[in-house]
Amino acid sequence: MALTLTDVTLTYPDGSDRLTALDRVNLSVPAGTIAAVTGPSGSGKSSLLAVAATLIRPDAGAVTLETDTGRVDLATLSKRAAATVRRTTMGIVFQQPNLVPALTAAEQLEVTAHLGGRGGFFRSRPETRSRARELLDAVGLPSHAHKRPAQLSGGQRQRVNIARALMNDPTLLVVDEPTSALDSERGAAIIDLITTIAHDHRAATILVTHDPTHLHRMDAVYRMTDGKLSRVETPVATEV
Repeated sequence: MALTLTDVTLTYPDGSDRLTALDRVNLSVPAGTIAAVTGPSGSGKSSLLAVAATLIRPDAGAVTLETDTGRVDLATLSKRAAATVRRTTMGIVFQQPNLVPALTAAEQLEVTAHLGGRGGFFRSRPETRSRARELLDAVGLPSHAHKRPAQLSGGQRQRVNIARALMNDPTLLVVDEPTSALDSERGAAIIDLITTIAHDHRAATILVTHDPTHLHRMDAVYRMTDGKLSRVETPVATEV
């Protein structure tokens, strides 16, 4: 299982012209690995995530996702089919958790299971609850299952967000700036969690970040500049 982008190009209207957000981007992310994408604001990182997550269709190129049931070119899907793929094979972690205020941490995950996923519709209620508790335990929140977002800290909400993204055993995990609103200690804990989950769950993972601190822990590091993606040498951890 893997995600492969081949010669992906994306443009936006810019007056009478077109602005190129992605310029013949090529990227391969095997199952169980994390590809970190860095670069300045406006370089195309968010566009790359949006294309990978089927939120935007590229102008040209292929976005191939291999799953346990075969291969699909995400760039050719209808809106309805793309929405189904997001529910059934993807976990998306936005910068802001976007949790439902009225739901508890456990309920955030349970609702996701009932919306779809590999086996999501077929889990019994006890199985769904057990799966939600298991993931909340995995992200270090076993005693917070009954709490609503307003009762959680920023770091705890982000952990619920990550657990929710994993509820349906995603083939592809798309993560946007997971540590941007966290201090260094909580940020390191979130990166620990993402790397563990990506490797243990064999999810192909794209992680956009401005923080170079954790790049040495990524399986591959890329830099986006003016819509062009290039691989860079993975930084080596240094003693402080």
